[in-house]
Amino acid sequence: MINVTKSYLPPLGEYVQYLEGIWERGWLTNNGPLVQELEAKLSGEFDAAQVQFTSNGTIALQIAIKSLGLTGEIITTPFSYVATTTAILWENCEPVFVDIEDRTFCIDADKIEAAITLRTSAILATHVYGFPCDVHKIEQIAKRHNLKVIYDGAHAFGVRYQGRSLLSYGDVATCSFHATKLFHTTEGGAIITHDLALLEKIWLYKSFGHRGDDYFSLGINGKNSEFHAAMGLCNLPRVPAFVEARRRLANVYYQELCELPLRFPHIPDELEYNYAYLPVIFESEEQMFKVKDALADKQINSRRYFYPSLNLLPYHTGAACPVSEDIALRVLCLPFYQQLEDREVVQISRIIKSAFHN
Repeated sequence: MINVTKSYLPPLGEYVQYLEGIWERGWLTNNGPLVQELEAKLSGEFDAAQVQFTSNGTIALQIAIKSLGLTGEIITTPFSYVATTTAILWENCEPVFVDIEDRTFCIDADKIEAAITLRTSAILATHVYGFPCDVHKIEQIAKRHNLKVIYDGAHAFGVRYQGRSLLSYGDVATCSFHATKLFHTTEGGAIITHDLALLEKIWLYKSFGHRGDDYFSLGINGKNSEFHAAMGLCNLPRVPAFVEARRRLANVYYQELCELPLRFPHIPDELEYNYAYLPVIFESEEQMFKVKDALADKQINSRRYFYPSLNLLPYHTGAACPVSEDIALRVLCLPFYQQLEDREVVQISRIIKSAFHN
C-alpha cells in the first residue's frame, strides 16, 4: 500500500538520546528545556518572530483568536481544513466566507473589503498548500479598517516569500506540526507573533492563566511536552533535505503527467516553496473520481484535500463561493512524501494515465 502521506521518523538512537536526558531530569512538560530550545530554534526559522509551542495547530488558532480579543465577524476562506472555520465558531465568532483565487487557492484579497461590516474584527486567511496569500494587500485593507490579521500557516513551514518567512506576516500566524506535516513533532503547533505584550497573553492563555502561584487571566492547557519537542529537535535540521527530496519528486510527477489535461498550482518566482503537498486539479469531478478509484484499486491512497468547500458545512453555511466550491469538487492530493521513491511516482503516474486513456 502507498499512503497519501507518511510521517518521517528519525533514527531511533538519536531520539533515545533526548529521552535519556528527559529521564535524567524528570522534567516531562510545563515549559521544559527541550521545549525552550525548540522555541528558540523556531524563532530563528521564522525570522526572529516570537514563537510559542502548542499542543496542536487548532489550539493555536483558538488561542490566537482569544488573545486578540476578537468578537463578531471574522472574514475567512472557504478553502482550508475544517479547523480554520471551527476555531472561529468555537470562540463564539461568526465566519464570513470570501471566495478564493483560481491560481493560488488562497482568499481573494480583491473581494475582502466588500465583506467588511461594522461587526468585522479580523481577517483569518490560510496559506493554502504553502502558497502565500496576498499579504501586502491584506495588510493594507486591515489597516484601513482597523482589523487584526491571523494567518493559518499549517502548510507554510519553511516557505519564504520575498525574502521573509511566510509565517512572519500578520499580527499572528499559526502553524501545525502534526505527524503528517513536512516538519512534525508527532502532535503540535505554534503561535508566531512579533508583539511581546501579545506573546505574554498567549503564554498565559496556553498555561491556565498563571505563573507559579500568581494568577493573571483565564487560560486552558495548550502546552506541549518534552517528548514532542524532542521529536521536533530531531526533525528540524532535516527540513532542507526533506524539501529538496520533495522538489525532485514533484518534478517527476510533473514530467510524467504533463501531457494530461491536469492543472498544478503555480509557484511564484519570488517564493521559496516547501513542496508540502502535490494537489492536482482535474477538468471534472467525474474524472477526479475515475483516477481516485483507479488508484484505490491498486491500494494507493489519495485525498480530496480540501473537500467540501467550508461554506457548505452542514452545521454552518455561508454565502456562495463558486470558485472554492468548484475547485473543491475537482482537486485531489496525490501521494507525496520525501520517503517516496521515483519508481513509485512513475507507477502512480502510469495508473493515472491509464485511467484517462480508458
